[in-house]
Amino acid sequence: MPVVALAKSGGYYYLYSMKLNKKTVAIFGNNQIRRLWDADKELWYFSIIDVIKTLTNSSIPKRYWSDLKNSLKNEGSEVYEKIVRLKIVAEDGKKRDTDMADTETLLRLIQSIPSPNAEPFKLWLARVGYERLEETADPEIAINRALKTYYQKGYSRQWINLRLKSIEIRKDLTDEWENRGVNDGFEFAILTNEITKAWTGMTTKEYKSLKNLKKENLRDNMTNMELVLNMLAETATTEISKTKKPETFGQNKVVAREGGSVAGHARQEIESKTGKKVITGKNYLESRITKKLKG
Repeated sequence: MPVVALAKSGGYYYLYSMKLNKKTVAIFGNNQIRRLWDADKELWYFSIIDVIKTLTNSSIPKRYWSDLKNSLKNEGSEVYEKIVRLKIVAEDGKKRDTDMADTETLLRLIQSIPSPNAEPFKLWLARVGYERLEETADPEIAINRALKTYYQKGYSRQWINLRLKSIEIRKDLTDEWENRGVNDGFEFAILTNEITKAWTGMTTKEYKSLKNLKKENLRDNMTNMELVLNMLAETATTEISKTKKPETFGQNKVVAREGGSVAGHARQEIESKTGKKVITGKNYLESRITKKLKG
């Protein structure tokens, strides 16, 4: 189960993922933060009072948060409008309504806290913002950073090459969708879901659930074979769309299913010939470790 943690590297602090058995607890530094997962929105919500207590070392975090919340409200801050009240287990073991924030809102809230303990987060935010500006000016920087990250995580050169190719194929597909009048975001997600269902027999959400994923990128957790078939599905969808030139969203959905079916038939043929399931609950790194242990 992925949770948020803070680590220092190269003079900067970074948020990274780790695994814990406690499903409702996250880690900020050395302190536990209560959290809830919203499966419909695919968002983590964190207890604001726990974060305040961690960052300020205040003996009265509720009072601190009350004053800060009133200040945000009086300023008309957008952050205030995004705070939600959710039931979460308190220290006495009972569920109580608690002010919660998703990751984006929480990071914006942290910027309003004048505490030395909040500085690592602010430095991290500044670093991320700076790197994003660099990548906008020179996209090659983003590619090089992605390569470095994948290598550090333990991915093989072969997998990384496939992953980079999958990004190119995905971009071709989204460009084609835009040419057909499909709107970015929600409609892209619907069409992607149609492709996924057609080749895997599962929705994207079910596929991520099989791999025990939350916010993690599904493609980053695919095996080589899964990644190849997903690329086939998206390439086929792009080519069919260019040929049929769908004019409505409904027609684009039909094309998405047709493209996904091409990879679906390939998956079934591979499984028939090998006697092995292509789709697995393991991610690429777990599969690689298993192979090394068997070897």
